[in-house]
Amino acid sequence: MRTSRGLRRLPRAPRAGAHPGLRAWTPLAGRGRSGSPGAAGLRGSHAGSAGGSAGSTPLGCYKKLIEYHKNGDLSFKYVKTFNMDEYVGLPRNHPESYHSYMWNNFFKHIDIDPNNAHILDGNATDLQAECDAFEKKIKEAGGIDLFVGGIGPDGHIAFNEPGSSLVSRTRLKTLAMDTILANAKYFDGDLSKVPTMALTVGVGTVMDAREVMILITGAHKAFALYKAIEEGVNHMWTVSAFQQHPRTIFVCDEDATLELRVKTVKYFKGLMHVHNKLVDPLYSMKEGN
Repeated sequence: MRTSRGLRRLPRAPRAGAHPGLRAWTPLAGRGRSGSPGAAGLRGSHAGSAGGSAGSTPLGCYKKLIEYHKNGDLSFKYVKTFNMDEYVGLPRNHPESYHSYMWNNFFKHIDIDPNNAHILDGNATDLQAECDAFEKKIKEAGGIDLFVGGIGPDGHIAFNEPGSSLVSRTRLKTLAMDTILANAKYFDGDLSKVPTMALTVGVGTVMDAREVMILITGAHKAFALYKAIEEGVNHMWTVSAFQQHPRTIFVCDEDATLELRVKTVKYFKGLMHVHNKLVDPLYSMKEGN
């Protein structure tokens, strides 16, 4: 389902190969055995460009994409990626850096050209120049075809935490104390080791993408999903900005819908049912070719 403010509700135990994001990612990647870029991944004169994120939410998606690549079904040779954020001052090879996350969990397992995998440098001499250069690279790539990312319990996307401008661009951002406390578990519980600043794409940067897929799982993010789709656009819940994006889809599990009105869930389940009846046979035919 690809509609404005679309909502896809996943079963508690999705069947193998049905992870959210796969159908959105695969058109950007070429058919592996042919060695040529997938036609659906081309837009104008450039190959597919994707924006990705770190964190636990997209891991299942990455694992299935790796599986498809290793089976010879997908090639990422012509895909350009732009990651959402990176800590400031954390060495690139630190296990908690987003460079390490992406290379260990995704990039090193596929055939992406390292020159096409763009991640912000949190150790750059001039951080603002690094942010400006990142925006320029996105523009030179022809823009982002698809941004895939999760959100925090407070509704932030990338490091655009509550109060961020909804037209913000890639920039240096001070992290909220709640974020620092939440991240302490990744740094042996030592707050002094947790980065307090990060480079992040802006809400406006993500809004410029042709399509956006937001993954929301777990009861602890249910209130954020409620704020994202049932209430108005508000800079205190930056994910709500995507109500105004023409091609955004929210992908969620059962637990994430706990704060939604019953009629809202029923409405979107009905849309999903109709969508599946229309699209799944076509998708199955395409897969068989």
